[in-house]
Amino acid sequence: MPEVTTSDGTRIHYQRFGSPDGEPLLLIQGLGADSGSWLLQRFPFGKNYRCIAPDNRGAGRSDVPAGPFDLEVMATDLLAALDAEGIDSTHIVGVSMGGILAQVLAVRHPERVRSLVLSCTACRHHQWRIDLLEEWAEVARTIGMRSFLGEGLRWIVGSRSIRRFWPAMRLFGPIAFDISAEAFVAQIEAILAMDDGLRAELAGIEVPTLVIVGSQDVLTPLGDSEELAALIPGARLAVVRGGAHGFMVEKAGAFNETVLDFLDDVVTAGRVPLRPVAEAV
Repeated sequence: MPEVTTSDGTRIHYQRFGSPDGEPLLLIQGLGADSGSWLLQRFPFGKNYRCIAPDNRGAGRSDVPAGPFDLEVMATDLLAALDAEGIDSTHIVGVSMGGILAQVLAVRHPERVRSLVLSCTACRHHQWRIDLLEEWAEVARTIGMRSFLGEGLRWIVGSRSIRRFWPAMRLFGPIAFDISAEAFVAQIEAILAMDDGLRAELAGIEVPTLVIVGSQDVLTPLGDSEELAALIPGARLAVVRGGAHGFMVEKAGAFNETVLDFLDDVVTAGRVPLRPVAEAV
């Protein structure tokens, strides 16, 4: 897996896959996750797109510098990976914390962004979510990541999937969630340190934007996505029925189809017509 060293000496690993002649597509994962979490998107997205999937600092095979981290710095980590691949501008799919990083890139570096997909993410802090993230950090810091997974997965995975797959989740969750408690806490601190000022700048985003969310998401509920879609001019909102926060895995078919329909529209038409809320099945 290739890597790039950023200006502060942090090594960022990333995966590259898909069509070498396709339009570039930057895939940004969320809190604690690494590039391996795009497993169910590798073939569908890679069929026509040149995909770059970094491990955010602290996750996967990227370095774990001293925390706390900073989302603005983490966004420049992603630019370093693009620079290493000779990519001037790219389509972006950002999930959860990755959706916040995608917003940072669109606002701070608009010349680098061709289109945006903001998935299960938000543009403001709610006190209940601040309290929850602080609780997660405390659990990870004092008891460890395995203890966090028991509670945290209930916010990420739908209740039906938990009932069906809980034994497998207990076994493989710590493997899939490959991050140290130190780095996990540092990423949480970066999220909590991000003020809501970014929200005021979303109206300046000019690229085609899709906001997509699962109807059963309790961590970043539908209201967060409705707000994002209302603030970004011309943004489309898609709701995947039955999807929870981790719907890119639970509802991978609907997620992939909706995202690719949007990207293909952007590539072929150069723009996306305004549409009402879409329900993907």
